Amino acid sequence: MGSTLWPEPTNGMASRPTTTNWPAPWRSAQKHWATTKPLRMLRSGLFALLLIAGSLRALAQGVLPPPEAKPEPLTRILIVFDASNSMYGRWQTGTRMEVAQRLMRDLLDSLGQIERPNFELALRVYGHQKPVPPQDCNDTRLEVAFSPNSIPRIQKTLAGLRPMGTTPIARSLIKAGSDFPECSDCRNIIILITDGVEACDEDPCAASRILQQRGVILKPFVIGIGLESNLAKDFACVGTYYDAGDELTFTKALSVIMTQALNNTSAQINLIDHLGVPSETNVPLVLYNATTGQLEEALVHTMNYAGQPDTLDLDALVTYRGTVFTIPPVAIAESVINAGKHNNIGANAAQGALRLSMFSLPSRQSMPLAVVRRPGSADIVHVQPLGSEQRYLVGSYELDILTLPRYRMSVAIEGGKVTELSIPAPGSASLTLKIASIGALFLRENDQFTYVVPLDEVQVRQSFALQPGTYTIVYRPKSAQQTAYSKSQTFTVTSGATALVNLQ
Repeated sequence: MGSTLWPEPTNGMASRPTTTNWPAPWRSAQKHWATTKPLRMLRSGLFALLLIAGSLRALAQGVLPPPEAKPEPLTRILIVFDASNSMYGRWQTGTRMEVAQRLMRDLLDSLGQIERPNFELALRVYGHQKPVPPQDCNDTRLEVAFSPNSIPRIQKTLAGLRPMGTTPIARSLIKAGSDFPECSDCRNIIILITDGVEACDEDPCAASRILQQRGVILKPFVIGIGLESNLAKDFACVGTYYDAGDELTFTKALSVIMTQALNNTSAQINLIDHLGVPSETNVPLVLYNATTGQLEEALVHTMNYAGQPDTLDLDALVTYRGTVFTIPPVAIAESVINAGKHNNIGANAAQGALRLSMFSLPSRQSMPLAVVRRPGSADIVHVQPLGSEQRYLVGSYELDILTLPRYRMSVAIEGGKVTELSIPAPGSASLTLKIASIGALFLRENDQFTYVVPLDEVQVRQSFALQPGTYTIVYRPKSAQQTAYSKSQTFTVTSGATALVNLQ
């Protein structure tokens, strides 16, 4: 064989290559690597340190990563199509059926060119199976079920329809509720296309309302084909009504509906301060579907980089109501979202702050609490510890400060201002009784007694943290059987000091 890279071993055993028996070019390369390796390691280490330092600096400066994008729900649109006998009527360039078929085909062609993974279509038809007379109010059927690629089948089904039967709108809507398979994150929408009103003595408005209240569908859309104006009002309670008086209006209505159905609309929530400016912020709020009561959004109100209420993406098919969790909370009235424009939702939320403090509280004692109520109401608005500051809606409040004795105060919160209340630090009273006694401790002001706290009927040594003032203890040995054994003793408590009270 020809020459080998490694010299033959002299002892007949395989030898492990070493740098001493490497060929000259390899030894040169190894020498270069050996001299540059420490430098490369140093550079790598410095780079890693810089990355770590940069990350720590970003965290220290409050730089946050981009927020996670919310997953897009699956939008499912069910077309409920009128194929009743009246669709043979003339309208514009042909029969109502011919025009509707052609315009729907054009719309579906456009939708088929859009790559939208979270979108499905289905088709229910009524009045197409049995002729009139006689009238068959069960003439309604799901012709094409929901699937990702249903458009070609819907087009084929529409093209083969021939007007035939009656107009069971309400029954079609009720049955349509079962056309939507169970889904935890879906927007279910019905588009009703009809040229007539209910013909089976049922109530389409009630049917639509039931489906919406159950959360099966969002508010439906209705396109009336050549309906007389006095009939159009019958559909206002079914859903958002579009009067297609001609082919162009029908096309525009379809386009507007699809835009609303497939796209969210921008909005901002304005929390109005005492000056009428939307400057209040940094409070949690929730938005509900006003029809179903279902929770739609839970967030913290935020100002954007421009100092304006941050923009939200809301569903134009949902009427919202909400609650802003100021103290106390305020309601967001029902708000209809207008598609295609920026919406403003407002709530009056003018706030001021209340700062509660206590002078020179001993470190071993915890801060007492203040129970906050509206005047004349037993409902608790908030419980605020002394030594803290809390924002409240503008207005009057009553405070019960849970010291011994209790303080009751009234306070007025003004917009944009901090109202401060301070109370003195407590002292303490250390009571020593000869025998377990029954009695109570009273605050004494000009011989008027205010009840403070009862005595423990078992312990002979008792201690109380009391606000500065003059106190009287009224007591009687527990075992005594005569009133004459009753006694009283008065003492004074000052802030930060302990009054030693020996009771005979």
